Amino acid sequence: MVVVLIPSVLAAEARGQKKFDLEAANVGEALRQLPVANLLFDEHGDLRRLINVYVDGVDVRGGSGLEEPVRAESQVRVVGAVAGG
Repeated sequence: MVVVLIPSVLAAEARGQKKFDLEAANVGEALRQLPVANLLFDEHGDLRRLINVYVDGVDVRGGSGLEEPVRAESQVRVVGAVAGG
């Protein structure tokens, strides 16, 4: 099982749940199973610009993105970027 962790802000939209144990072959497959998937992806199915995802501490944007493979012991962490001026 892949463990997916989401921040408190998103957990509020998932009935308070912050941790999800999921069966998935890659990051995109895991994220699309979350009850907050609609908040993570835009209308084209791409990861929203201000959402960062890390697999075992490594940013997926620097690798294969949503196609980044995950193993049973992988930890996927979703982090919302902070923006402003």
